[in-house]
Amino acid sequence: MRKQILIVDDSASLRQVVSITLENAGYDVIDAEDGAKALDLLDGKKVHLVICDVNMPVMDGITFVKKVKQMPNYRFLPIIMLTTESRESRKLEGQAAGAKAWVVKPFQPEQMLAAVSKLILP
Repeated sequence: MRKQILIVDDSASLRQVVSITLENAGYDVIDAEDGAKALDLLDGKKVHLVICDVNMPVMDGITFVKKVKQMPNYRFLPIIMLTTESRESRKLEGQAAGAKAWVVKPFQPEQMLAAVSKLILP
């Protein structure tokens, strides 16, 4: 069974690049343009990993991570933050919220896939 990954980013082009990278590696992908829409998508779906931007309209990535971690079905869901944000204070905030990895844009596809394969259980 293919693993499903949720991508949350307000940039359509970035969602597309990440989707192609993941689909070529054998993953199924669903996506949302902000944290609020992503929460709607998590309605009982089997998702194995989330890749989420930090700075988005409607609901930012850190708030999204905190809300996901409060949902019983998803509190152990691994989340990778993919962001232009490289400040240590934001990284610590993301980790405190429950993010498992922090990948800074622009990213290399191999770097992204390495982080994904570490966090998705076989």
